[in-house]
Amino acid sequence: MKLHAWILSYSLGALLCLGLGACGGETPSESVAIVDSGADVAAPAQNDAHPGEAVYQAKCANCHDQAVYKAPGRLFLAMLGPRNVFEAMNGGLMRAQAAGLSIAQKKAVAEYITGQSLADMAEPPTPPLCGDSSPFDPARTPASLGWGVDRANSRFQPADGGGLTRDDMDSLEVKWAFAFPNAIKARSQPASGGGAVYFGSQDGTVYALDAKTGCQRWTFKAGGEVRNALVITPWEPDALDATPTLYFADIVARVYAVDARTGELRWSLKAADHPFATVTAGLALHGGLVYVPISSLEVAVAGDPGYACCTFRGAVVALNAATGEEVWRTHTIEKEAAVAGQTRAGTDILAPSGAPVWNTPTIDPARGLLYVGTGENYSSPSDGNSDAIMAMELATGKKAWISQQTAGDAWNAGCLVLYTDDDSNCPEEDGPDYDFAASPVLISLSDGGDVLLAGQKSGWVAALDPDDGSVAWRTRVGRGGVQGGVHFGMAAEGTTAFIPINDMRYPEDTTRYKFRIEPRPGLYALDVTTGEVTWSAPAEDRCGDMAGCDPGISQAVTAVPGAVIAGYLDGMLRVHDSRDGRVIWALDTLRDFETVSGAVARGGSFSGGGALVADGMIYVNSGYGIYEHMPGNVLLALGPGE
Repeated sequence: MKLHAWILSYSLGALLCLGLGACGGETPSESVAIVDSGADVAAPAQNDAHPGEAVYQAKCANCHDQAVYKAPGRLFLAMLGPRNVFEAMNGGLMRAQAAGLSIAQKKAVAEYITGQSLADMAEPPTPPLCGDSSPFDPARTPASLGWGVDRANSRFQPADGGGLTRDDMDSLEVKWAFAFPNAIKARSQPASGGGAVYFGSQDGTVYALDAKTGCQRWTFKAGGEVRNALVITPWEPDALDATPTLYFADIVARVYAVDARTGELRWSLKAADHPFATVTAGLALHGGLVYVPISSLEVAVAGDPGYACCTFRGAVVALNAATGEEVWRTHTIEKEAAVAGQTRAGTDILAPSGAPVWNTPTIDPARGLLYVGTGENYSSPSDGNSDAIMAMELATGKKAWISQQTAGDAWNAGCLVLYTDDDSNCPEEDGPDYDFAASPVLISLSDGGDVLLAGQKSGWVAALDPDDGSVAWRTRVGRGGVQGGVHFGMAAEGTTAFIPINDMRYPEDTTRYKFRIEPRPGLYALDVTTGEVTWSAPAEDRCGDMAGCDPGISQAVTAVPGAVIAGYLDGMLRVHDSRDGRVIWALDTLRDFETVSGAVARGGSFSGGGALVADGMIYVNSGYGIYEHMPGNVLLALGPGE
């Protein structure tokens, strides 16, 4: 999911020089005279040019500042960090383009474009290696089919796979903890299988740790942050020779298939060519295909009044799971952007654009369809593809229907008047920026029919007919807002849906939305047959003056029989009784945790992917040091006490 409050706090003049081999290695005619000493480059004096600036302008800017095909835009800087940028030039994807640079030059460029020192990126301690003490166990099959637990994205973990029910929640305790190194956020929802838990991290490392002890089986290094949920191929428990594959993507839209036993790469490819494309949601796996949702940060770059906004179109890409070969690609907006006018500053307006896909596709094998939700348009005029639920054929990608829930929504960072003095790039619609960030949930009804539940940042929840997208009912649960409504994910047990509401208290709410109702952070239950709210559990406000604290729920919730697990932005992990919403167990993560590596980790706000329940354990991340929330860097492994 995308939230915009942070965007203009980043310096657009100090961003990414990580490439993917698309620029051809050509160098501008200017020469760069830096001694090839291999030594660290001295930090510049105040007001002096950074020693990496000249190298960047000569070797990188002609691609990454010009939105060249397949060259990631500079906005991805802060998410990659200096180590990833340096490694890309020093033997990684940019080795050809950086072949003429010294080690000192590469270090200088990495530090210049990220604004961080490599010297500050200390090598962290690692968990003890498992060795022969924790072999891959084929009898321990995956507890879930990915981000949503099942293909319907119900986020409900039955007892036979998860091993936990409401009766186990009273005695939960921390069994072990893991410290994400050099991180202020932890948002990659783990996967399980073979006796291991697998998850990504801010620095691009993917970990396989023993599920019971936290010892380390292997690690894999992606090219950038892996923030999405991992998905693993299922197998039968008697398949002793099973060689399952893990699928995930990084922040620059590169998709990876990795051997779950060993961590060896099977294939990798760039899933989107747009320079600001990214993959933020988990992939969906079904029928030998991997479905990849494509979103974008071009909406952030548009905060620059000189940027011609916008050319990105959301998409879903289907890849052959065995080879990575593209099977089909469907854009949420069929028409490519063209000049549609000019801003007050004289910059071209390109439209239609936007409608990114921030959520994991919901799979409906019976109808041969998948469902996704889209975000807003980035430029005027808005069209019928934004803030919509879309159905696509699983085999071909052909659109079956589109059900737009909020019309006339065009928005980009140029509209953030609290952060910029020039709003000339803001579309005339000026929002309201009501994305579908959470995946639709396909729910079976007692009469044999189905309903597709869609929760929106507006705070509204709608029930759609999966055959044609028609709306059965709509219920307003939250107030909505810049960081309002439903964020990362709902859950459902039977015909009861659990709706987490964020409704963050945010300054722009009063200046732009002019709400007449109060925010409604907390957890709510809906009867999906009628849309009636059956119970509500308003969030306790314990924040006071604590910086970055808010009482709402942004992280996806997870249900087990009789209970709902919810991570809150105030740093509390709470378990609610699913019958009435009462809190039956809670853990304050705003403290230090001793971890399996020996490092001390600390919790923070909960957001992103939710809890994984597997084999009698709960695995959940705490820490979300972006979007004005509290930083943290811990993965907690919880289980019932003895």
